[in-house]
Amino acid sequence: MIKLVHVSKSFRDKQVLRDVNLTIEDGETLAIIGGSGSGKSTLLKLMIGLIRPTSGELWVNDREISQLPEAELDKVRLGMGMVFQYSALFDSMTVGDNVAFGLREHTKYPEERIQQIVQEKLALVGMDGVESMMPSELSGGMKKRVSLARAIAFGPEIIFYDEPNSGLDPIMSRKIDELITHTQQALKVTSVVVTHDMVSACRIADRIAMLYEGNLLAVAAVPEFRKLKDPRIQAFLQSAYVAEEEARE
Repeated sequence: MIKLVHVSKSFRDKQVLRDVNLTIEDGETLAIIGGSGSGKSTLLKLMIGLIRPTSGELWVNDREISQLPEAELDKVRLGMGMVFQYSALFDSMTVGDNVAFGLREHTKYPEERIQQIVQEKLALVGMDGVESMMPSELSGGMKKRVSLARAIAFGPEIIFYDEPNSGLDPIMSRKIDELITHTQQALKVTSVVVTHDMVSACRIADRIAMLYEGNLLAVAAVPEFRKLKDPRIQAFLQSAYVAEEEARE
């Protein structure tokens, strides 16, 4: 579904990603982990096409997109959904209008069809009947669900999640993880989750990829990833164990 071949990215004299090679399979959930400044957000922006690599190739659905004109890139993005770190809902719009926004902008669907899609997607994320509510009336977890409903309104093949558990307590984080898993299974989409939360990554992912100072340190299925001896990986795993213990207390 997505393939990065010798991808590097620099901003002026600062190299953020170094020779990254990564293949994301159709229908899998890949968690990309790493500390602050590791290059996670840059990698996500590259895959969405918001920025272009300094060197290397980026393939989506057997199409190399790094050099596409912006108009062609927009068409590729229509097959992607994005759930932002802080939901990024339009405060002046109702929940229903937030979910419908992209459909109204990029399709010629009649309003009746748009409303049907809005209701279906909100129901899928457990938010039935909230179309008339405003974002200010929602909890953090509810906003994440609405953001996901908006992301899947187009029926994307790929869903990107940017720190989906940011700002949530452990109980709500687990619910969001369950929602990500449910959405992947229900829609058969490819999911890419950028997170610093090792607990979440182990719960939701088929495989985990870890970035460290711009380098792709390791990519492995969760059971194998847990066994890797690299001290930088073990430090991340230890943080997960500590977080799990604190959540139980």
